[in-house]
Amino acid sequence: MRKLLVAVIGLCLLRGSANQSSAAAQSTSLKLAVLIVVDQMRADFVDRFQADWSGGLKRMVRDGAWFSRAAYPYLATVTCSGHATVATGANPRTHGIIHNAWWDRDRAKQVACTEDDQTTPVSYGAPIAGTGDSARRLLVPTLADQMRMSQGARVVSLSLKARSAIMLAGHGGEAVTWLSDSLDRWETASAFAPAVLPQIQTFVAAHAIDADFGAVWTPSLASGRSREIDDAAGETPPTGWTRTFPHPLRANSPEPDAAYRVRWERSPFADAYLGAFAAELVRSFGLGRHAGTDVLAVSFSSPDLVGHGFGPRSLEVREMFAQLDRTLGTLLDRLDALVGRGNYVIGLTADHGVTPIPAQLQSEGLDAGRLDAAAISALIEDQGNTLAGAGKYVARVNTNDVYFAPGMYARLTQSPAATAAVIKALTATPGIGRVFRGEDLMAGASSSDLPLRAAALSYLAGRSGDLVIAPKPGWMFTAVGTTHGSANADDQRVPVLLFGRGIRKGEYRQPASPADIAPTLAALTGVALPQAEGRVLSEALLAP
Repeated sequence: MRKLLVAVIGLCLLRGSANQSSAAAQSTSLKLAVLIVVDQMRADFVDRFQADWSGGLKRMVRDGAWFSRAAYPYLATVTCSGHATVATGANPRTHGIIHNAWWDRDRAKQVACTEDDQTTPVSYGAPIAGTGDSARRLLVPTLADQMRMSQGARVVSLSLKARSAIMLAGHGGEAVTWLSDSLDRWETASAFAPAVLPQIQTFVAAHAIDADFGAVWTPSLASGRSREIDDAAGETPPTGWTRTFPHPLRANSPEPDAAYRVRWERSPFADAYLGAFAAELVRSFGLGRHAGTDVLAVSFSSPDLVGHGFGPRSLEVREMFAQLDRTLGTLLDRLDALVGRGNYVIGLTADHGVTPIPAQLQSEGLDAGRLDAAAISALIEDQGNTLAGAGKYVARVNTNDVYFAPGMYARLTQSPAATAAVIKALTATPGIGRVFRGEDLMAGASSSDLPLRAAALSYLAGRSGDLVIAPKPGWMFTAVGTTHGSANADDQRVPVLLFGRGIRKGEYRQPASPADIAPTLAALTGVALPQAEGRVLSEALLAP
């Protein structure tokens, strides 16, 4: 599989080489392409929160191109799929990352999107046992891959989450780094570096996560300025915090421990750490200081972690973005100093939005609630045994995807009446809007039926489920807090911001997608993305 993937990526480069020379002439003074993903940043946050901003977010909205009607077109609005889409310009049906994890039918087990048993972890701390992570399951090259392989770009990508850092980079890079699952050390994998890199080792040795142990997250906005509530129904803070400010990182911990680090990554202090880390790696790896264009990719995960627990209407989320604005302001100032104002370009977006906490929607009289994977599985078992014969039908319900046990989906579909009855029973379940058969999705990517099209753009035969569930607005697969992962506007709509060299400032209300960022940056940097399904946002580009 790895040899085949290398061959496919090489073919993509050859197909694009004919178009590179003329485009490259336009990028001679562009020193750095920056991808920034803010995990769980809904489109309406720009409207709601920008009055709070005076730093990096404000600068990008004021002096950059803001696509205020951007949205993902597909169903699986989750982290791994979103980052892969931003990085490749393609949708999940093409880049292959259909979810954060999926059921591997051949191995009869759940696999994570970056899980790779052919690699080993490389730890900036105590050794880590087990398998490593890579982009082996990503089926097409990223923008960074194309720039690295065709122009010799240096690539640095980092995040708290492995899947975020990896998908933004792709299949290689100078430094692809993330926080370990234990939250107490940074790591990479042998797929990217055979041993620790001195630039990263130096930074993490001098900047311990535990240094924030005594910090307290307090509101920075003026009292009464925000409409958000500091104690709303359904909020689920981490252990040691209440639903109201202040939020001490020390809490009940006598010394830095796992509970402290859970709180730390759900605070603005983690974003500030990541911003400083990124700036230092620009300096230590010399990004933007050679003949070509280098790549910096940063994914800020903490807004997502806060948002899952407190919801998008919380004071905590508003405060996160007020302080992220300051962090990005500092990062942009450092890029100005290190690379030169006007020598870099930034594409900023989110990997998905988020739906409000169901209890809050219910209090407004809206239809909302929680879907139960176990109940869905039991319903299918009951229907299948009654209509198609005795047996164990379901192997796994993985949020939207229903995987049948070997041979059982074929048995069910032998009877059109039985299949129709199962789908009818599922769609009668509260919270389920549509149910699609996999075979109906294989040719649905151009359908005028938008829910069908959204499911089709997330569908890849062999990886996706035999049945695919589309939740109704306000409904979700999570037992607490809130989440995302639907084709509803709350989850699909995100901002797209372009800033820097070659960008025409202004608000643009044309339809756009995060999949458009990679083709747009590719046009500015002189590389081709033959597998991209997004478009170049030419209306926001200055004439060369």
